[in-house]
Amino acid sequence: MAKDKIDYEAMVQNALRGVVKKTLEHTEKHGLLGNHHFYITFATDHPGVEVPEYLQEQYGDEITIVLQYEFWDLVAEAKGFYVTLCFDDRHEKLHVPYTALLSFVDPSVKFGLQFSPVVEEQTEVGKVIKGDKAKSLTDKAQEKPTKSKEKLKDGSNIVTLDSFRKK
Repeated sequence: MAKDKIDYEAMVQNALRGVVKKTLEHTEKHGLLGNHHFYITFATDHPGVEVPEYLQEQYGDEITIVLQYEFWDLVAEAKGFYVTLCFDDRHEKLHVPYTALLSFVDPSVKFGLQFSPVVEEQTEVGKVIKGDKAKSLTDKAQEKPTKSKEKLKDGSNIVTLDSFRKK
């Protein structure tokens, strides 16, 4: 069996991260339109993430930010984005690589993506990326979670968005 193969899963995951990138580029250029707002969850300990130490201590290994009313200086770059947010009346600039994303949700249009952060950088399109098995929220909705957040044996997290849904 040949060692080289086309890794469609990695290509799809890169394309889905591209959706987040293009959405943030559009928001950077035009601002938020209508009722759109974004919940972005990312791994705080992922290489390249820049958050103040006190936020990492307060929120642990992952944090969810909301881009809705009060955010500034959004810059979407090729490998990640910068944004300034207010935490307890302190403006803090964050940098988040797209590879650190755990989820991206726009509840105004019931759209969401779920990711596992990329453990290794991808050097070529279709190259194997360890730990990159994401599911859309539609797929996640078909699974029945027992808790809003649970730790799996392989160390990954499942985050359900039940608290954001209208009941």
